[in-house]
Amino acid sequence: MKKILILSANPTNTNQLRLDEEVREIEAGLERSRSRDRFQIICKWAVRSNDLRRALLDHKPEIVHFSGHGAGSQGLALENNSGQMQLVKTETLAGLFELFDSIECVLLNACYSEAQAQAIYQHVDYVIGMNRAIGDRAAIEFAVGFYDALGADRSYEDAYKFGCLNIDLEGIPESSTPVLKSKNNQKITPQQQPNQDSKVQNSPSNREAVRVPKPKPEEIIYKSASPLEQPDGQIPLDSAYYIDRPPIETDCYEAIVKSGALIRVKAPRQMGKSSLMTRILDHASKQSYKTAFVNFQSVDGELLGDLDLFLQWFAASITDALSLPEKLEEHWKGVLGSKNKCTNYFQRYLLPSIDTPVALGLDEVDEVFKHPAIANDFFGLLRAWHERAKNDPVWKKLRLIIVHSQEVYIPLNINQSPFNVGLPIELPDLSQAQVQELTQRHGLNWTGEQVEQLMTLVGGHPYLTRVALYQIARGRMTLEKLQQIAPTEEGPYSDHLRRHLLNLQENAQLLAAFKEVLSVDCPVDVGTAEAFKLRSMGLVKFQGNEVMPLCELYCEYFGDRLGIKN
Repeated sequence: MKKILILSANPTNTNQLRLDEEVREIEAGLERSRSRDRFQIICKWAVRSNDLRRALLDHKPEIVHFSGHGAGSQGLALENNSGQMQLVKTETLAGLFELFDSIECVLLNACYSEAQAQAIYQHVDYVIGMNRAIGDRAAIEFAVGFYDALGADRSYEDAYKFGCLNIDLEGIPESSTPVLKSKNNQKITPQQQPNQDSKVQNSPSNREAVRVPKPKPEEIIYKSASPLEQPDGQIPLDSAYYIDRPPIETDCYEAIVKSGALIRVKAPRQMGKSSLMTRILDHASKQSYKTAFVNFQSVDGELLGDLDLFLQWFAASITDALSLPEKLEEHWKGVLGSKNKCTNYFQRYLLPSIDTPVALGLDEVDEVFKHPAIANDFFGLLRAWHERAKNDPVWKKLRLIIVHSQEVYIPLNINQSPFNVGLPIELPDLSQAQVQELTQRHGLNWTGEQVEQLMTLVGGHPYLTRVALYQIARGRMTLEKLQQIAPTEEGPYSDHLRRHLLNLQENAQLLAAFKEVLSVDCPVDVGTAEAFKLRSMGLVKFQGNEVMPLCELYCEYFGDRLGIKN
């Protein structure tokens, strides 16, 4: 007989979950199964850390099932002696499970529990975690499908697939959230990757810690599942505040493992391009690839005036990022041109020196656009390397990620441009469901109306959204106060807005085009070049071939500063 130890925790200062319903459904499913005599269910409620340890020692289960809240890399939410949340660290959980040889499978039915699954599966053959927030209903349906399959004598892998399928059968778009990690397969995900956009709207409660009861607005103090992060620059890999935008991440992860891959990521500044690139490189690293990253904003201006010096800088930067000895003098000789020397350096030295594929992340390549003479040769070189990768075994090892904000206005021969091949990725603004999820990760229990008000103000722009939620979650202001001061110098966006204003004032044509956009209440055609440049700055959004302001924040601030009355 296999023992299933079900551990439940729903601290009083977290969202209330339907844990009793989950246990009832599991029991009912196993009771009706043909192998019901092979399983014994042991339930422990309001579990504290001591309860967890003692239950494992006392019952020696084969299957351990946790139902409750997760906090990503911070751990799982158990209870303390007063019923409040107490996080148990990921490494502590892994160390605990290492001490029990009898455990065959662990199911962590909690948000963002993939971090714990990754650590525990080093010691347990099969571990299931969630790679993002999961709605209460989806969590229950997964458990029902999983245990129904076990009751029918199916394997743990099959039970996992039945659990994911059961989510789909119920019409819930979250079947790609559970992830199975096993010693044999390392990581298994369902074949189907449904769109996640409506996940939060279809999930009345997420298994995510932690929110406090809502007091009067002037007394609000919010508590989030993870430490709040200043919304500045790249979002760290272990951050709870990175929001997936399906199917973008999945498409990129699938592309980077293909021979000669080229991924082009384009979006206005502060939309999350660099954060996405970091995650693509991290995924490649987890496949045992070597990775390197170059930010073209770090190149000295004097090098951008000489192709040979620029390519030497580029080759040396990649060499350093790959932790290899720099051998430019040895390979940069002879009468061959700079592009041939650079190609030979990669082909005869860098790539052969590494046994695995090599993923290169090239960030802020917009800097090169400003120097057309170099840009033509450099981007033509990247395209040539991509073409070689179709047949040459050495070049098949090279995978490129090119990140930029602006449209490519430099005249490039269609057969020499890397901007019309590979996988194109344009990062969209966050959807309402994604903004809703981000508010929950900040510990804000907002209504749909409040989310709509924020989206009207900032248009789903990732950076602007995170700034707002960060300030509100810290208790520095309410949503109502933000709406009042956002388009003023008193507000949290003053630096961002002034930078845009200065850039517009330096370009008379763009300024005139944007004034035209602001002066009417409907989308307007301002010309293709100006429209794309304004979109590259992140100031407008397209509707067909016409553009309109991205959000109310820009309408109010720039309308006031540019003297436009609408």
